Amino acid sequence: MPAPSRHYRLSADGPVLDGIPEHGRVPRYYAVKVELLAVIAELGEGAVLPTERELCERFEVSRATVRQAVAELVLEGRLSRRQGSGTYIAGPKLVQPLAQASDAEGRQCVRPGRTPITLERRPAGSALAADLQVTSDAEVFHLERVLLADEERVGLESTYLLASRFPDLLAVFGPGQSLYACLTEKLGAVFDGAEERVETVLATPREALLIGTNPALPMLLTHRVSWGTDGAPFSRVRSLYRGDRLSFTTRLGRSGG
Repeated sequence: MPAPSRHYRLSADGPVLDGIPEHGRVPRYYAVKVELLAVIAELGEGAVLPTERELCERFEVSRATVRQAVAELVLEGRLSRRQGSGTYIAGPKLVQPLAQASDAEGRQCVRPGRTPITLERRPAGSALAADLQVTSDAEVFHLERVLLADEERVGLESTYLLASRFPDLLAVFGPGQSLYACLTEKLGAVFDGAEERVETVLATPREALLIGTNPALPMLLTHRVSWGTDGAPFSRVRSLYRGDRLSFTTRLGRSGG
């Protein structure tokens, strides 16, 4: 394989520059990864990636080198492995706005869907009670659903609501419906503010099974606590999203300070 310094043109808007160490020597797997990005662009979404053997012959490298390059592109969501079928070119990541105006389920940028898993009434427990500013024996409704985007499983959401604040929830809500619409239109809830934290985690085996992803793939986890006009919190939402299929965006304005 030609030396990367002779074979690759460096550009500020490409993926190469950020990956090159100061000494200028590019790891062989990374050089293959850059070449694969060109292959991905050429083949297009949904196409099958050439086999490992074909890639080894094309780039004149070992299988271990090809596997490392492909593994990184799978982690980044550029490629998708299908057991027994091969490796495919993945579509672009779905963009999820970080918006305060609505609950997590209403912020999908594509056609949303949801598959109910759990709907129960249970004591809050110490950690949840601290977030909702209630005692640990206060009862909450727990709603767990798999999140869909254009019928693709992209996340798992657990919502906890104070039962004392919404005593009639079970009488008016169906698990497949929009929870946000039910709370605001049928139960008179007003979302006046929220605080949200985003971090990266690995899914538990149960979560990975429900979402349909590999437990080794990084996930995006958001914790959101919402409150009403009285400033008292009444909702906590824990949302786990596939890091290979979703990214987040937000718009910042000029502050008054």
